[in-house]
Amino acid sequence: MNFVKIGLKPLVFNSEIAAMLRKLYIRNFALINEMDVHFPGHLSVITGETGAGKSIFIEALSLVLGKRADTASLSNKNKKCIIEAEFDAGDLDLKAFFEREKLDEEKILILRREINPEGKSRSFLNDTPVNLNALKFLSEKLIDVHSQHQNLLLNQNNFQLELLDVFAGTSAEYKAYQNKFTQLQKIKSDLLVLNEQESQAKKELDYYQFLFNELEEAGLSAGQLKKLEEESATLENAEFIKGSLLKVAAALNDGDKNLLNDLQQVKQTLQALLKISAKYNGYYERINSAYIDLKELSAELEDEGNEIALNEEKLNGINATIDQINRLLKKHNVKTEEELLHTKLEIESKLSLFSSVGVQIEKLNHELITLEKECDVQAKKLSKHRNKAIAPLEKEIIKILHELAMPNAVFKIELGEQSILSTTGYDKVRFLFSANKGGSPAELNKVASGGELSRLMLSLKSLMADKKELPTIIFDEIDSGVSGDVADKIGNILSTMGKNRQVITITHLPQIASKGNHHLFVFKKDSDKATESFMKELNKTERINEIAKMLSTGNPTPSALKNAKELLNV
Repeated sequence: MNFVKIGLKPLVFNSEIAAMLRKLYIRNFALINEMDVHFPGHLSVITGETGAGKSIFIEALSLVLGKRADTASLSNKNKKCIIEAEFDAGDLDLKAFFEREKLDEEKILILRREINPEGKSRSFLNDTPVNLNALKFLSEKLIDVHSQHQNLLLNQNNFQLELLDVFAGTSAEYKAYQNKFTQLQKIKSDLLVLNEQESQAKKELDYYQFLFNELEEAGLSAGQLKKLEEESATLENAEFIKGSLLKVAAALNDGDKNLLNDLQQVKQTLQALLKISAKYNGYYERINSAYIDLKELSAELEDEGNEIALNEEKLNGINATIDQINRLLKKHNVKTEEELLHTKLEIESKLSLFSSVGVQIEKLNHELITLEKECDVQAKKLSKHRNKAIAPLEKEIIKILHELAMPNAVFKIELGEQSILSTTGYDKVRFLFSANKGGSPAELNKVASGGELSRLMLSLKSLMADKKELPTIIFDEIDSGVSGDVADKIGNILSTMGKNRQVITITHLPQIASKGNHHLFVFKKDSDKATESFMKELNKTERINEIAKMLSTGNPTPSALKNAKELLNV
């Protein structure tokens, strides 16, 4: 295992630097087998041989900050890759983040990303699994990584407006506007849904009202069909039932020979026995009870039989109701009246919804008008702050560009107005630039070279650093396309930025490398199996030699060593 640990000596942090990247651990990534790099505060420079892998740590850091992962960067395809970044959050307010993620709030944040040989990725914060979006959110709060890609972003109007907002200090106004605009967009979305529902409801309203009325008029109740069918059967067989009931009543109590007369004789026989012995009383009581019950039954049968009569009109009404219920059961594809009643409730709910949609639409339209007015007010406040910031920003940028050997540079910010509100308000912005004397300022993508974009971005970053309050800023070869005095000026800007925050820059220029408070050197070695990258912090002597090498084309000459000492002020 190859292991290089940087910064093992105790680190002294400037109390003014509230938060910073403290450590980056990399294992099985690109040319790195294992590396544990400690980063001090202020300005750290990273130099190294061409192809040694100076940008690998940027790539690794990007992964732990949420970049999409794959297995292409795994050094050993059979082992997992681990990248771990340790940050001191300092005074950053991350309370809302920890509450949202349901995590304990801590000042030391250890972000870890693991990529297994199958390409699956896992993310952790202080050893607790989190989703990738959590790492991305933290990255925006903790660090700003400048690269050539960001130079390209500088051509985009939205990015330009974001930079203007940072300088204008519109954070509170922009947040207030965003809250209102988000509410506005939600109401518009809700209205689209409700209007579609209302349109559909108008097509269906008459149909569902008819269905409801039909069920309402049926006067349904649970168990109704069974009762009606029994009543119908009774009416249809009225004559047979009447005759049968009267026949039974006659058998009990009609004529000289009937059941009640026979029981009366039995009673008399038992009464004679009672005169002899009371033990026969039980028999008598039972016979007497049966006699009384049968006598009452005979009267009831006769009464009911006499009451029964065929009522054709009533029978027809009952059968019509039965037919109606059966038709409704079939129509709604259900089996019982209970299910029909449930269907009726569902239809009633739809009718209520149809009637409430209009009320909701009216309510939301009132809210929409109010929010549009509020968004208009907030958007105009934003525009006012932005317009106020333009002249000072232009002046500061031009001043820095002139210092960076662009004496004829012209930088203009054009703020236009849209008629429709957008996520950023009414404003649309264009950065206009000209590097040549007498040239007309034009959009960056039409007139600015790569080196000019780098210097312009550095100018913006140097002004934005304090306002955005980013703990750590990393520059990946911000010195592209420059040399000599310009490089020295860039180094001075980076050094100034590093006084109150952590700045890390990858550079190939000695003028910039000499400005660092700390100097990290990247190199590679060939083993029997592979080429591996390493990084170490240079001591005073090593640093003089490295700067001298950067000044020379080969081994450092006495003149180069002298110049290196002068650059380092030693």
